[in-house]
Amino acid sequence: MAKGKQVCILGESPLVVEYASLCLNKGFKVHARLNVSSKSAKLPKGIKRVPKPTRSTDIALELTNISIKEKKKNLIELDRIVRPKVPILSSCVTVTAAEQSGWITRPARLIGLGALPSLLEGTLIELATSDATDKPSIAAAKEFTKAVGKNCALVRDSVGLVLPRIVCMLANEACFALMEGVAAKRDIDTAMKLGTNYPFGPIEWAERIGLRQVFAVMAALHQEFGEDRYRVAPLLRQGALQNVFPGG
Repeated sequence: MAKGKQVCILGESPLVVEYASLCLNKGFKVHARLNVSSKSAKLPKGIKRVPKPTRSTDIALELTNISIKEKKKNLIELDRIVRPKVPILSSCVTVTAAEQSGWITRPARLIGLGALPSLLEGTLIELATSDATDKPSIAAAKEFTKAVGKNCALVRDSVGLVLPRIVCMLANEACFALMEGVAAKRDIDTAMKLGTNYPFGPIEWAERIGLRQVFAVMAALHQEFGEDRYRVAPLLRQGALQNVFPGG
């Protein structure tokens, strides 16, 4: 799929930057537009910044997790402009693929994507479908993940999907532990890395992903399920305001 194919990516930084860089390195022609909330972010050289999607796009990505208003606007625009059979892969860690499919006139082409900053460092991309998603779109999404050098897993459509949910819950629980004085940041991270062989500790992971992103996932999980285990730690909520933990 890659060579000569064009991908259009709309959304927030750093997700757009990460996916655009990966696609560019794999031979795609990349057009991108950052949300208003990310307009100051810089795109890597070789990526064309566009004011709106182009009809000639071969695959479209919508990568917004924080502002559902901006996400909905982007999807409606992609659905209106991009050719009818072109698949749209949309991050669904804060809103399900099923809900998003109700925003557009061609829901068969929408596939959910487990997108969080830094997760592309791994080898797996999670995909999720709604009841409306058709087989050609699923096949195209799988082909895309292969073209960018990743394995894919088709998981059940649910807020947070699998890895994003687990990582964000670990980070949230670590915030409770830090807030309660159980251990210092470094000690929490060290204990988790040595005890579970994770590549990063939960505090470190939260900082790599971005506290606003982690907060958005946890808030969406709590709203969706209403269970106490998804309650957002006050420290995470406070840190998300500045995208950095209080006290550095």
